[in-house]
Amino acid sequence: MSWHVGGKTLKSRFFLGTAAYPSPDIMARAVRAAEAEVITVALRRQMPGLQTPNYFWQMIRQTACIVLPNTAGCHTVDEAVVTAHMARELFGTHWIKLEVTGDDYNLQPDPFALVEAAKILIADGFEVFPYCTDDLVLCKRLMEVGCRILMPWGAPIGSGQGLLNPYALRTLRQRLPQATLLVDAGIGSPADAIQAMQLGYDGVLLNSAVAQAHDPVKMAAAFKLAVRAGRLAYEAGMMLAQDTAVPSTPVVGTPFWHQEAAHE
Repeated sequence: MSWHVGGKTLKSRFFLGTAAYPSPDIMARAVRAAEAEVITVALRRQMPGLQTPNYFWQMIRQTACIVLPNTAGCHTVDEAVVTAHMARELFGTHWIKLEVTGDDYNLQPDPFALVEAAKILIADGFEVFPYCTDDLVLCKRLMEVGCRILMPWGAPIGSGQGLLNPYALRTLRQRLPQATLLVDAGIGSPADAIQAMQLGYDGVLLNSAVAQAHDPVKMAAAFKLAVRAGRLAYEAGMMLAQDTAVPSTPVVGTPFWHQEAAHE
């Protein structure tokens, strides 16, 4: 079933990163296996505007996917804003995944710079996808400056630790029903993607769990199925956990043969 994000209609809820693959060819094959429609590109790391031949950028074009450029590697508001404007010119899109790193140890986003940069970019006509923590107040501030899409982390980027704080993520979904929410960063296995989707999230974005797998192409296909399964389970309505056993086959109204009849 299709859904809407940033003014576009998509079928896939699986956004895939393009960094750290063994080769551009494997990256392209993984994107196809994932059936992803949106892929992220780090402008400061790939620099597709270089004059020398860029095989990576050629492969990106051949995927025919929507490109979501990001500001990975930026540490200040000014850096992020300048990088976003460069991305809009190079990629011809007003979409930007906004990243402003506040700590180099766990690459945690700087919440104060993130809100400031988002406000500037939204005023400049960008559709901002902010990569943020799972803090409710931060997410509310981002929405107040105009963000319609939020990308809270499940765990520190590249850690593969899964969803460290399901309670916080569930709270965001409950308290911000009007927002488009995608879990970004920390997902390590398809089970993590299922959990995120079962919480009611609109999609997931990941990179390392696929790129660093022994077989990135197969792992991309596995995540594709996981995202679909998690979303279907959420839409179907999952049963509530019970403290006691509940028989799946009720006995009320079920006929029992008399012992005498059994001997006849």
